[in-house]
Amino acid sequence: MCVALAAAAVAIGIVAWSGEPLLLPIAMLFPALWASAPSRTGTVLVAAGYFLAASRGLPQGVANFYGSGFGAGVALWFGAALAFVLVHAVLWTPRAGTGRARRYLLAALLMSVPPFGIVGWAHPITAAGIVFPAWGWWGLAAAAAGLFIMATRAWPIAVLVMGVMWIWSAATWTSPHTPQGWIGIDTRFGGGQGVYTGHEQHLETIAMVKAATINGETVVVLPEGAAGIWTPTVERLWGDALANVDVTVNAGAIIVDANGYDNVMLDMSSEEVSVLYRERMPVPVSMWQPWRALSGEGGGAHAHFFANPVVEFAGLQIVPLICYEQLLIWPVLQSAIYAPEVLVATGNGWWTTGTNIVAIQKAAAVAWAGLFDLPLILAFNT
Repeated sequence: MCVALAAAAVAIGIVAWSGEPLLLPIAMLFPALWASAPSRTGTVLVAAGYFLAASRGLPQGVANFYGSGFGAGVALWFGAALAFVLVHAVLWTPRAGTGRARRYLLAALLMSVPPFGIVGWAHPITAAGIVFPAWGWWGLAAAAAGLFIMATRAWPIAVLVMGVMWIWSAATWTSPHTPQGWIGIDTRFGGGQGVYTGHEQHLETIAMVKAATINGETVVVLPEGAAGIWTPTVERLWGDALANVDVTVNAGAIIVDANGYDNVMLDMSSEEVSVLYRERMPVPVSMWQPWRALSGEGGGAHAHFFANPVVEFAGLQIVPLICYEQLLIWPVLQSAIYAPEVLVATGNGWWTTGTNIVAIQKAAAVAWAGLFDLPLILAFNT
């Protein structure tokens, strides 16, 4: 039985996290499998099968990023799964019923916020925006109630109700719209570890911005890292280029300091340039390396966990989500508290070649925008 449940969990992880937003609700079956496990060992197999299947692109992504073999990628893959498996295994109880369901909700909560939520990918609650589009916080509560029932013997009722809602949503689904005059520009510059935007790439990106303004766009969103390492020289280059252009640009950049760096969004116009947003949760290991501070070395990206949940850009309050933050729960929910007007999701996915990681990030952003009925702007470099 444990093997069959684990196999089902793998299938759910693969299908739900394929990068297709309308398939995300399949992930909401996970609590039923978790609750059906006959032992703690079975729970470990179910949780590991689901998480590893959902995050299956990680080994290839790590190999691409570090230019190494699969070994390091597999190690990080299993390491990331450890927190998810540990939380769900420890909270499982052999006593079925509402007590077990309450423990599942606790596990879901722990995987939504730091510290466990730092690797809280593939969370079933992400599907709330697909099953209950435009319901906002009520939709989140309804999805949580559905997950609770999924972990009880009444799970067939939850499957029926959620299934009907899902089918209705899919039949009437419309993708989140973009505000008039706004555009997100995807780029195909690729990248590499330690490789940042050069002069020619800056000029190409500036040309893209100007081309968008010719087409009538007044607000342009560029991918994570599009402006490279931000220096006075780069600032002068962009300032001169936008001097006589009626456009407001949101561009990703890196700002270096004595102890590391910030992954940021910049607000650029013909009048000024300012830091719009500092990333709350950079990618662990490759970017966020807190152990460096403990050893006195410094370096790595700063994590601003609960800072700047919403920022004003082009006259609107936006939810800023950079890359990895789109896979997590607390950043978007923290931002939603402040009644934002637009969700802006950017990323630099050059290292995801051969995987569906960027597609999953976009699907999650679509789901969250759908839940809170927010316009959505996407901009990715691949």
